[in-house]
Amino acid sequence: MSDGLLKKKPDAAFFRVTAENWNQVNFEEYLAGQGLFNDKYIVFLDNILEETTIKDYILEKLPEISKSANIFIWLERKIAKPVADKIKKNAEKAQEFLETSEKGRDFSVEGGKTFSLGEFNIFSLADAFGRRDKKNLWTLYQKATMREIPAEEISGVLFWQLKSMILAEKSKSAEEAGIKPFVFSKAKAFARNYKEDELKNISSELVSIYHDSHRGIGDFETALEAFILGI
Repeated sequence: MSDGLLKKKPDAAFFRVTAENWNQVNFEEYLAGQGLFNDKYIVFLDNILEETTIKDYILEKLPEISKSANIFIWLERKIAKPVADKIKKNAEKAQEFLETSEKGRDFSVEGGKTFSLGEFNIFSLADAFGRRDKKNLWTLYQKATMREIPAEEISGVLFWQLKSMILAEKSKSAEEAGIKPFVFSKAKAFARNYKEDELKNISSELVSIYHDSHRGIGDFETALEAFILGI
């Protein structure tokens, strides 16, 4: 659902709500408000129902959420069946991710059909980044975080792809770039999706996100998600 929404509303204002940054006044604004330059908000609710006070408030507001002109996307790692049933009743679409093992999850759609997600290939993020496929990159980022892959590891993969593109853009061969031929050919093609100054600016931004988070300036995951939505 989320990738389709981002494709249809690429300029919509995006908000990620967690139990840590929860603010009832802000949520009321998300229900009724609209962006200054956009006609809709996309509100991503990330595991907020584990907090009882928030859960009780949200369940009371479900009819308003359902009628809101804005778009609400939910992700909960654990949810009681009665709560899930209430959300499904008011949702346009509901999906469940069921924990099956340390290596993977099953994905269950309404109607009972189930299939395995299998192992997650973190380098799929690098390919989506290279293609400048924001909607798919964001979807893959959500899958990665759902599997508890650290933000630093995700950032590292993106930076590896970025470095490969910069080297490939400036070099005539894989040998000159100092990278493997297969990586070079892909990076060379990916680099065409970005301007040279964009690659430099993106590199600076990724480095800043890493250092700022380690200095206590902002949250790594939130900053990385905002970076992905801005490519």
